[in-house]
Amino acid sequence: MLLYGYFRSSAAYRVRIALNLKGLAYDHRFIHLQKNDQLGDDFARLNPQQLVPALVEGDHVFTQSLAIIEYLEETHPEPALLPGDAAERARVRALALAIACDIHPLNNLRVLRYLTRDLGISEEKKDQWYRHWVETGLQAVEKLLTGSPATGRFCHGDTPTLADICLVPQVANARRFKCDLSACPTVVRIDAECAKLDAFARAAPDRQPDAE
Repeated sequence: MLLYGYFRSSAAYRVRIALNLKGLAYDHRFIHLQKNDQLGDDFARLNPQQLVPALVEGDHVFTQSLAIIEYLEETHPEPALLPGDAAERARVRALALAIACDIHPLNNLRVLRYLTRDLGISEEKKDQWYRHWVETGLQAVEKLLTGSPATGRFCHGDTPTLADICLVPQVANARRFKCDLSACPTVVRIDAECAKLDAFARAAPDRQPDAE
């Protein structure tokens, strides 16, 4: 398997965690988003969205981090990243999507670039935008976690799931932009639990070969 990614991409970070949890070997292909590698013809042919990650296995190219992780779950079911019960799976997916669909897209690099380069927003205002949506989103995730008895050591029970795979990269980005996480003690606690696991630690941005 070849994983096209960038060390700071939270979406690629998710896939690295999943591959590590599954114990799957893969090779890196680095797409430097700040240098616009994603806009080159070769990568655009691979993924017309010009986004990372992309996972190549044989003749197949998989895009969108959650779709990639679901593919890994179906083809390599152990250890499971989704619960066996349908209602529990729905809860885990809802937590993951609250991050991947409602928080992350508003703070994607191309969105931040559009704010500054095209709309003329200052760096200060851009960071204010970032912190507002991350803090608001994670506070909602906090309420989802504290409001359910299904929350355990991790987002759902005592083993990591798709929800944790999405949570950890978002917390890492929140800290990088100095977001206020004081209203999210459960989120912070779960992030710390994940950090104890080698699969999460090895996936961290500063552990990647392309880290700067």
